[in-house]
Amino acid sequence: LPVAAGNRRVLCAAPAYLQRHGAPQRLDELAGHNCLRFMLAGRVHDRWCFQEGRRGRTVQVSGDRVSDDADVVRRWALAGSGLAYKSWLDIADDVAAGRLQVLLPDCLGEAAPLSLLCAHRAQLSKPVRLLHGHLQTRCKALLARAPWHLI
Repeated sequence: LPVAAGNRRVLCAAPAYLQRHGAPQRLDELAGHNCLRFMLAGRVHDRWCFQEGRRGRTVQVSGDRVSDDADVVRRWALAGSGLAYKSWLDIADDVAAGRLQVLLPDCLGEAAPLSLLCAHRAQLSKPVRLLHGHLQTRCKALLARAPWHLI
């Protein structure tokens, strides 16, 4: 069941990292930064996709860390260990609290839709439908604060 079809990844970093290394001003500058990579479908996700205006762009990144746990990558970013390419839903509260900053907001990150998986739609119980509605409402509020809505 779709929960947040409009979710996207965003480039972000902690203020402490940015104070030490500066913020990239262009996608080409990602090569000079420690990028916190993650596993996606059993492979290191080290080709980050963006859209600059109408043009798609893929950037090869490298760094000293990789994890198959998305929250570990988030915590590394919070600790100032490097740049992260995270789902907006994962970091929206950190951005609002000033723990992370969105970088290059004009470069739209790749889609990262969120869905609720269940056995079969025909067998949805009332509690599952209520959970689905709650998640949609919460995600809608977070997506309303997304950087691509603020440009």
